[in-house]
Amino acid sequence: MQRNNYEQMRDKMRGAFLQYDQQKMIDKFHLDHDAAYLYPTFLSRAYRIDRGTGVVTWSDDGFVHTTEADYNESMTIYDVLCYSKDDCRLAGRFCPLHAAKGCASTVYVGNNLFQPIAKQFQGRTALLQKALWTLGNPSPLGGDVSAEIRVFLFLPVIVQFWDADEEFPASFTMLYDENILDFMHFETVFFMTAHLLARLQEIVAALQR
Repeated sequence: MQRNNYEQMRDKMRGAFLQYDQQKMIDKFHLDHDAAYLYPTFLSRAYRIDRGTGVVTWSDDGFVHTTEADYNESMTIYDVLCYSKDDCRLAGRFCPLHAAKGCASTVYVGNNLFQPIAKQFQGRTALLQKALWTLGNPSPLGGDVSAEIRVFLFLPVIVQFWDADEEFPASFTMLYDENILDFMHFETVFFMTAHLLARLQEIVAALQR
């Protein structure tokens, strides 16, 4: 079967991953590990990386059954483990991506990315709250619904939602730690965000069954 460009790029990164010091990753991020695998947790789901091939898989049943990670999942995990700065530390302050430290001053990330999901949950705040709190914990940072979600155990993001009212449409936003670009490249933030939204849709679908 012919593989698409995303799959080819993901598979190429497997080889790149193997060139990096895995013990350094373990020590830096306190990863569970054994001789065969590294075990990161990504968006409340168990993953493992084959230490000999670089293949990333996930499981919801203790790895009795596994699923190969897709492009967004794999590239986010590889980028954080391989390319994060040696001294990456959380600032403990959250901001929109364009305001993150190290982000080019000419870059602006508007709300268009989140308009479809804001519209989807207009008038459905209770459902969104249940889904978000499945992934994370309530956040005090505002919104009709807000949650702090651990993308990795060491890296939180904030999701905020305001339902529509007489004056304003529904609004969905994400806030990142000011130092997010110490942990991953700018473009990887979009891979991570896209996967978070996909996981949210997965949870919502399960709740509605």
